[in-house]
Amino acid sequence: MSITEYNGSALVAMVGKNCFAIASDRRLGVQLQTVATDFKRISQVHDRLFIGLSGIRGSCFGTSCTSFPVIAGLGDEDKPFICTMDSIGAKELAKDFVVAGTASESLYGACEAMFKPDMVTERSPISCTLLSLCEPEELFETVSQALLSSVDRDCLSGWGGHVFVV
Repeated sequence: MSITEYNGSALVAMVGKNCFAIASDRRLGVQLQTVATDFKRISQVHDRLFIGLSGIRGSCFGTSCTSFPVIAGLGDEDKPFICTMDSIGAKELAKDFVVAGTASESLYGACEAMFKPDMVTERSPISCTLLSLCEPEELFETVSQALLSSVDRDCLSGWGGHVFVV
């Protein structure tokens, strides 16, 4: 087992139309043993920027060592920005979604299957006159289902998830 897989994790960030979602699993483990079931991997930097940290944790009370951060935020004119980094800090930018953690392989598959550009549903103008009001709800549902279906396929992550939509 690699040192980056020691605690297990699942992180995903996905963009929508003028919004983004970032989600993580809730399990903290020591290899195959579960230590906590409500662990928070995502931190809010300010009201338009979030960072999710995967990788090893020194202890629940001490510092954390991360290997692959997931960064999501809103830029100028509410344009979403998402990226991830490798262990030496090289950025990987994306226009649709980014993933990290031990469940990253299954997250890639689930996100590729469920993601639709701009996450706009086909609804009549009468039932949804402001399309932007419907859009974050569908983004929330898509990223939640991708996360949950992925952690079911990875024994080092799981116990539900935390999801933030901005």
